[in-house]
Amino acid sequence: MSTAGPLRGIAVVDLTRVLAGPFCTMILADLGAEVIKIERPGRGDDTRAFLPPALKDANGKDTSESAYFLAANRNKRSLSVDLTKPDGQKIILDLILKSDVLVENFKTGDLQKYGLGYDSLKAVNPKLIYCSITGFGQTGPYRERAGYDAMIQAMAGIMSISGRSTAEGGEPTRVGIPVADLMSGLYATIGILSALQHRANTGAGQAVDIALMDCVVGTLANQAMNYLATGTPPGRIGNAHPNIVPYQSFATSDGAIVIAVGNDGQFKRFCEVLGRPELVADERFATNGQRVANRTVLVPILESVMRSKPGNYWFEALEAAGIPCGPINDLAQVFADPHVLARGMRIEMDHPLAGKVPLVGSPLKLSASPVAYHRPPPLLGEHTDEVLAGLGYRPADIAKLKASGVV
Repeated sequence: MSTAGPLRGIAVVDLTRVLAGPFCTMILADLGAEVIKIERPGRGDDTRAFLPPALKDANGKDTSESAYFLAANRNKRSLSVDLTKPDGQKIILDLILKSDVLVENFKTGDLQKYGLGYDSLKAVNPKLIYCSITGFGQTGPYRERAGYDAMIQAMAGIMSISGRSTAEGGEPTRVGIPVADLMSGLYATIGILSALQHRANTGAGQAVDIALMDCVVGTLANQAMNYLATGTPPGRIGNAHPNIVPYQSFATSDGAIVIAVGNDGQFKRFCEVLGRPELVADERFATNGQRVANRTVLVPILESVMRSKPGNYWFEALEAAGIPCGPINDLAQVFADPHVLARGMRIEMDHPLAGKVPLVGSPLKLSASPVAYHRPPPLLGEHTDEVLAGLGYRPADIAKLKASGVV
């Protein structure tokens, strides 16, 4: 099946599993790359066993496909190969010789024992872009450690600034999605695209070394600089913002909403909507810096007013005044939101077991070369015969490989 998109003609060998790597390769596939996902015969990607929940069929019964696997494997073909066997290694090498990119997330050094390390492959395909995604990278004292999202969130500091405020006794809290994996997948994509451009300029491939730890530390942003500028580690302040006040959730008479007052002009209008214009003239609150310094005084005043009326009242009044605000939606509300639907963030694709599979759409909107959805997340080994035939293997060869457990 031909694909469109800016990466059309780019062939990717996907030796990744779980989330960071598969998320990266799905982005590449959405952009038109031909991605072949290598999976272990009989088991496949670890996330195939992350059940429940499972994808439902047309009758509402569970299929064998996990929801987790579906989240990061659209637009790929699945080739089941045992890379621990010489014949399996040969198949992968045959693919790599015809490919532009390899993405892997084995522990540092593991693929070298199968002849699939960067130095070995560079010798046979010098144009290859070889992206490794690990917990701690290819260098440094932790390079041989396994890396998992929750432990990286803890070690890289993001848990120390997430959760109910320190003053309220809140404990360090993991973010509700695997942000270390997802950010690493995004950085890996950026690295691969940069390496492709470098190759276009020079003709040479290269290694791309992505570490989950690096990616989380690299995205601590203002919180990292708050520490580096002061020498004082920031604590947890719940839904509040360390550098802007008021910028947090507020309880109303019928539920909480989020208000983001980003500058002094907005604060003036905010106070007018609340019926408390005198707060603007109070020297404790006149500027954002003063509001940050006096947040423990200001926020309770604002909270008492916000609690007096329902959320919809505040939405209408604040939006009319140009004050950014929004509801705290659950995921049912998110995927029923007319704007989310209008932006194509919920899609459906045909699926061999379910009839239709609902998926999260790509946030990439390109005017001249848009993403395309041409393959649902594959069944385990669904394309093995097809891929092997494309490499020149005859039906008898394929039957022999199956009989020996290589594929």
